[in-house]
Amino acid sequence: MASAVKVGGERLYKAQRRGETVQRESRPVTVHAFELLTLDPATATATFRVSCGSGTYVRTLVSDLAAYLDTGAYLTTLRRTSVGHMTIEDATTPEELSPETLHKCIIQSREVVAHLSGVEVPVGERAGVCNGRPLGAFGSLGSFRVEAGGELLAIYRGEEDGARAEVVLCNP
Repeated sequence: MASAVKVGGERLYKAQRRGETVQRESRPVTVHAFELLTLDPATATATFRVSCGSGTYVRTLVSDLAAYLDTGAYLTTLRRTSVGHMTIEDATTPEELSPETLHKCIIQSREVVAHLSGVEVPVGERAGVCNGRPLGAFGSLGSFRVEAGGELLAIYRGEEDGARAEVVLCNP
């Protein structure tokens, strides 16, 4: 209920703040690993490491685990240690940030998606991509970069029958 998922056009957290509970459909998620790191019976606390796909709510994983064990649990701390190929070890610490160094810490879009395969479309198709139009099948399932003339335009997701825009980064 605390998520930003929309049900009936409204974010769930808004209904929760009003004290309402909304019927939600379960959604498939990908969990690569769910490890118990520490368990302290004296304080009734545990620490986990989770590796999961996008759209996974870790709070829900903990709640579901507690329900499976016929007990209660809630998340007290959540720390994201990686997103895609970027890790916390590569991150800039708050102490390293200043008005003078901030410009050096901005990660360019191309670097963020460099690990994705890329597809070059003709410059004439640029406007369609910038408007988020579906593309034909490229023989690749999953996310990929779409570029035209060396410009990063969007991130698309290949599916069985074609590709749809996930993130559009350009203006028509």
